[in-house]
Amino acid sequence: MRLNSIFSAFALAATLAGCSPANPVLEIEGGQIQGVESSAKGVYVYKGIPFAAPPVGDLRWKEPQPVLPWEGVRLADTYGPGAMQAPHDSSNPWTSEFYWQDPEFSEDCLYLNVWTPAPGKPNKKLPVAMWIHGGAYTGGWGYEPEFDGKVWAEKGVVLVTINYRLGIFGFLVHPLLTEESPHHVSGNYGILDQIAALKWIHENIAAFGGDPDNITILGQSAGAGSVKTLVSSPLTGDLVKKAIIQSGGGVNALPAGMPAPTQPAVSQLTVIGDACKAVFDWAGYDTLEKMRAASTEEVFGLVDRYAAETGVRFRISPVVDGYVSTESFDAAATAGRIKDIPYMIGYTRDDMGNPEAGIRRFCELRNAAGKPVYAYQFAHALPDDEAGSHDMKGAFHSSELWFMFKSLEHSDRPFTQADWDLAEHVVSCWTNFAKTGDPGLDWKAYTPAAPEFMVFDLSADGTRDASAMGNPLARAQ
Repeated sequence: MRLNSIFSAFALAATLAGCSPANPVLEIEGGQIQGVESSAKGVYVYKGIPFAAPPVGDLRWKEPQPVLPWEGVRLADTYGPGAMQAPHDSSNPWTSEFYWQDPEFSEDCLYLNVWTPAPGKPNKKLPVAMWIHGGAYTGGWGYEPEFDGKVWAEKGVVLVTINYRLGIFGFLVHPLLTEESPHHVSGNYGILDQIAALKWIHENIAAFGGDPDNITILGQSAGAGSVKTLVSSPLTGDLVKKAIIQSGGGVNALPAGMPAPTQPAVSQLTVIGDACKAVFDWAGYDTLEKMRAASTEEVFGLVDRYAAETGVRFRISPVVDGYVSTESFDAAATAGRIKDIPYMIGYTRDDMGNPEAGIRRFCELRNAAGKPVYAYQFAHALPDDEAGSHDMKGAFHSSELWFMFKSLEHSDRPFTQADWDLAEHVVSCWTNFAKTGDPGLDWKAYTPAAPEFMVFDLSADGTRDASAMGNPLARAQ
């Protein structure tokens, strides 16, 4: 037997040895893949699956393109890089809570992760959830320590967490990019990445035991803003069956006397595009060739350099472009043009601003349309050590993440059994909603007759407590 034949035989034997009935090699877009068992027995995780081609070089600032195929069996045991962003340091109050260990950051970031109890069982048709991380559209990644998906899988939901392009790489509006686009738009590349991930899930999730026709999207903060964009975008069709909006506000009131628009809002491309063009022209990047030839580091630092030189700084985020987003979420929700699906929406007690009024407005709009909606407040103040060493206090923005994933083991906070019990209640509600559109566990839908939020907290004796919060706005009138 020739030497290369011997090596091929050994390689085949090794592959077959690692392929058990419980962990089969799967056929998905791009090629074959195999996961690894998570720390929960019977739950398998697939890390770093590409759902689109790397958006680099000529694909910088273009719609995501199809996955590049690979040869052989891809072992999905390593997360892909996070999107380009600034390193996290002590100036960010969430660093010690969630961002204490940055991964590699790269423009090549379009990867997702899957947790499943049923790989290779397409007839299982388990409900599927796609998680969109927050981070002000400039930071975060799909496998932060709190986003451990094994408990969701244990409860019978296939969980997918995704990366998407951020900041200047994900949301740049520029007239040259608009001119080259077949849709005559630019910006919203990060949202297009999310849509590409959603479509990938629909086409491939059956191989992981998931039901492509039962997909819930959920996100927190900028992830919640993304959910709001996706449920009002014409590009998502009927792919989304349920949605959860966490700490992303509700519906802002339209100006007094102004009816909900009957036509899509005017595109923001011209004003924002001219401002962005001024920045790139200032740096000498006045052609698409120059813009795409510039290094990752040069482009990433451009806004900061421009601000230091001119004193002008602006924020890059999703826009109403007439293609991905034809109108604001507020206008779409007010006019009844968002997806007609079950919704869960809520916030934390010590959240940014006071989102309660906007959330109630959203609930009332859904009620007027004859549709149930479930509202919540996460009110539990996270425990701290005796020195009070944690930067974030109370039921702060993002604090519910440890509980909705029941991932408390990854935190250094002094959680007690009561915290674990509360986490079990929260994650059960979230996964029940992903299964049926009803969180169950005595959580009643918000209605005009009972305009209540489910409140998640610990009772005075330190045990888990979940109770209803009435309408203080109505009582104050």
